[in-house]
Amino acid sequence: MRAKPDGSYISYFSNLVKVNGGINFAQGIPGFQPPTELINILKDIANSQHHQYAPGIGNLQLRALIENSYGVEPEELLVVQGATEGLSLVYTYLFRMLGENLVTLSFDPAYESYSRLPQIFNQKFVPFPLINEEFVDFDELKRCIEGNKVKLIFISSPGNPYGKVWTKAETCKLLELANELNFFVVFDSVYEELYFSQKPYIPLDNISERLFIVSSFSKSLCITGWRVGYVIHHPTHTKAIRAIHDYIGLCAPSVMQQALAVYLAQFQYGKVFMDELRQRVKSSFDNLSDMLNRLNFTVPRIDGGCFIWAKLPQPFTDGFEFASDLYDATGVAVIPGEHFSSTKVNWLRFNVARPLKEIDLAGNRIADFMSKQ
Repeated sequence: MRAKPDGSYISYFSNLVKVNGGINFAQGIPGFQPPTELINILKDIANSQHHQYAPGIGNLQLRALIENSYGVEPEELLVVQGATEGLSLVYTYLFRMLGENLVTLSFDPAYESYSRLPQIFNQKFVPFPLINEEFVDFDELKRCIEGNKVKLIFISSPGNPYGKVWTKAETCKLLELANELNFFVVFDSVYEELYFSQKPYIPLDNISERLFIVSSFSKSLCITGWRVGYVIHHPTHTKAIRAIHDYIGLCAPSVMQQALAVYLAQFQYGKVFMDELRQRVKSSFDNLSDMLNRLNFTVPRIDGGCFIWAKLPQPFTDGFEFASDLYDATGVAVIPGEHFSSTKVNWLRFNVARPLKEIDLAGNRIADFMSKQ
């Protein structure tokens, strides 16, 4: 078994593929090319004048398109360097506001930034379990928030690594608790276009001082390397959060923002591409989850996202050992569940935003690997 890295398991296993080759089910990198029209626009933009800093708050054309799409006002939007900066920017802002009292909670299993940001700032993180990997016990949640003096909750919908889609009722109940108990909510909607049936509820009609919405174009347009995201927030935060962004983010890449602005304006905000991508990811999810079920993995039902969250079959009990041996034997990289939860050492996360041919090849390699154990 490989030695466990000190940093991100996602970076570690993904980098194995980038350096040595293989199939990358580790990192949330879409295995599909961006829209052809977008790439052609980028080529034209690259020959223009957009090679200096963009406005710190974001390209003005792009901002107008995002504002119109979400129905928000200019003072409620900030364009940032991907959703990762959005999450860390909000956390930094709240830490500056609350100091040493920023106890953070998220729902177990939790995406790495939700637990690692508190760790970086030497603050407490509280994992809260869902019932049967799906439902929230709000009475118990309220007791947990009060008992631990929680001041910030991260949620994602659809989720990562487990693709729970929060219902409108659940989201509104959480925001009611935020107002009652005086904590903040960061609503991560990066995967909002990758749903399986019904489009997820995004609480744009409920923006209060307690809510931040973070998203990006990375997944929906297959441009994770472009680093263009945004934060939607109440106007009371505008001045202070923009001031922090000036020093830790400055601006998202200018050429990329301009190319996005032209593309979104000309092609219905990318609707046709996003609809096709959604179907591709759903087909890949269905194919790999069926294969894993046949191999006796436990795959909970989900409603969206681009990951399979799966429990190892017996006799396998160690996700890191399984992931290490699987890559060494087959070149298929996945993420051990312990990266997202200390209680999920026998779980794995698989990125399924990949072509069906690659899904089938990896599934066959996994089956062959398991047959030899």
